Amino acid sequence: MIKRSAPPTLSEVAREAGVGTTTVSRVINGGARVSPKTLARVRRVIEQLGYMPNQAARVLKGDRTKTIGLIIPSIADPFFSSCAEAAQAVARANDSLLIVTASHNDPHTEIENLNILISHRVDGLILAPANSQSQALRDLLNRLSVPVVAIDRPVSNSSIASVVTDNFKGAKTATQHLIDHGYKRIVCLTGESTLFTIQERIRGYRAAVEAAGLPYSLNTAIKDYKSAEYAIESMLAGAHPPDALFTLKNSTTTYAFEVLQKLNVAVPKSVALLGFDDFELASAVRPSISVVQQPVEEIGRVAAELLFDQLLGRRNAGLPTRSKRTRHVLLETHLIQRSSCGCTPSVA
Repeated sequence: MIKRSAPPTLSEVAREAGVGTTTVSRVINGGARVSPKTLARVRRVIEQLGYMPNQAARVLKGDRTKTIGLIIPSIADPFFSSCAEAAQAVARANDSLLIVTASHNDPHTEIENLNILISHRVDGLILAPANSQSQALRDLLNRLSVPVVAIDRPVSNSSIASVVTDNFKGAKTATQHLIDHGYKRIVCLTGESTLFTIQERIRGYRAAVEAAGLPYSLNTAIKDYKSAEYAIESMLAGAHPPDALFTLKNSTTTYAFEVLQKLNVAVPKSVALLGFDDFELASAVRPSISVVQQPVEEIGRVAAELLFDQLLGRRNAGLPTRSKRTRHVLLETHLIQRSSCGCTPSVA
């Protein structure tokens, strides 16, 4: 095969297929008003020549770019990577490419990423807001002409569509589960307490312990293993050590579990442990860790379907019935009872 010095043009395709350039354009855009025989011939020439439509030119004419932007805190976080996988599947089904960027929960990085995606003329945006209360973010999103869907955290005081889980109910149910086991000194451990999700989980924990007449004990300083180690060691050495820990992030759950193992604290005999968010090793370690499980893949899938529902101006039959008439979807969590809370998991 002779190597070409330049990519084939639309005119070359038309000439080789024996049709006009308008017919080639119609074939590229779906084949409307083109006979089956001509359609097949033009597509065959396109394949033989390796012709690729000039996307930049099509965008200048107002066509879709067939790209969707996704801004998440971290690509490495299993929760958000699973959301991204689910959203990508929906994007591909709609003949679109998902472009993923990470904000690291930094509002300035988030705005920078948004501006870059906007400059690339994405057809729509999905994002997990670094700060749900940000006026700057709200103003920027309200100025956009493309659809936007928030995941995991809503954009407060706005009509921007959102898909979140019921963090308050999930945390309240988990705390009540520990209370039902007879634990009296339940300490809540977390970091990033400014995030909407964490605030809702704290609110759920507080509602449960206060309703039971138990002490409210919260530590929001957990950001890594060292801080978790210091906090747990200090509490265990205190006059009223905890008999249960409720951790609000999977990373915090992991740190707490490792610290308890290092200190040879029997779980759940001495201190019970229950975490918010499931993770891969939670069922494999011993004792296995009880968690509040979120429908992670459903969050990404429903968010992407809502986005394309707006983008294409249609209702997607795959959306849950409850979300067809609303742009704000609240998904339920599920308490997974394992050994660390004092339960005896059933053997499958």
